[in-house]
Amino acid sequence: DADEVRCLDNEALYGSTTVTLKLTTPTYGDLNHLVCAAMSGITTCLRFPGQLNSDLRKLAVNLIPFPRLHFFMIGFAPLTSRGSQQYRALTVPELTQQQFDAKNMMCAADPRHGRYLTAACMFRGRMSTKEVDEQMLNVQNKNSSYFVEWIPNNIKASVCDIPPKGLKMSTTF
Repeated sequence: DADEVRCLDNEALYGSTTVTLKLTTPTYGDLNHLVCAAMSGITTCLRFPGQLNSDLRKLAVNLIPFPRLHFFMIGFAPLTSRGSQQYRALTVPELTQQQFDAKNMMCAADPRHGRYLTAACMFRGRMSTKEVDEQMLNVQNKNSSYFVEWIPNNIKASVCDIPPKGLKMSTTF
């Protein structure tokens, strides 16, 4: 009996590696790199201090309106292939746009064909919490039709100053 379930599937992972990362024959190592990046982002709050930090219990409390609705879709941005470096630092608005893109999801359910009950966005790297909060508000205002109206303020954001290895900043959704 799980309190939280993160949904990942090979179809979405293969799609991310072939379409987004342009790898012709991705290996399990390439798929595991994406899973590792996403799970590392989710557990950041357990391993590092942050400005707007949370833990897995707080995530569950904020994201699960009813106990049976505990299945989470995971996304990560920016997607990078194993061993590559990020040459251009992305901005918070670019990361925010990418994290809500179906191409960055780790399960093959297209979020545009449904509605979000809640969302948690874990940002890593040097950035302003004010800018993160503004972007989250912007997402809710611009995409209100994708969020249920009966849960107000249903996006939670946390920021950790320590970026993942090889990146200047990232976000896990």
